[in-house]
Amino acid sequence: MDLNIILFESQYAKRFKELNVAWLEKYFYVEPKDTFLLENCESSIIDKGGYIYFAKYKDKIVGCFALIELGTDEYELGKMAVDPNYQGLKIGQALLRFAIDLAKQNTWKKLILYSSTKLENALYIYRKYGFKEIEIEKNLPYARSDIKMELLII
Repeated sequence: MDLNIILFESQYAKRFKELNVAWLEKYFYVEPKDTFLLENCESSIIDKGGYIYFAKYKDKIVGCFALIELGTDEYELGKMAVDPNYQGLKIGQALLRFAIDLAKQNTWKKLILYSSTKLENALYIYRKYGFKEIEIEKNLPYARSDIKMELLII
């Protein structure tokens, strides 16, 4: 497969938003926290110690994810989306593997993620890659989140 995973560049900020809004509108709806992160991705994610990566397939940006810094060596994996026209090519799994490999290379302690029990396929894949369900806190910024998972790296 002609897939490359590349680091954020300002020229892709609009695509980051487009991919995520398309995914959110397909399964849920865009919430205020989504709007804030997606419209200000450089200042709200990257400038605060996080990362954004893109899947580039045959010269098109078709997927993305963010790693949002939570604390020393702890990141939230979020804002993962794949263009509906390219789903089924295992691009999401390639992005997930890349995120896990990056965490290992940087000797981070753990990755966490929030998801929804409605997304059975996504939860299956997260579990396949070693994520375990943990207790979820109250008053989350997303109404759709009803499950929290973590992957201990070291």
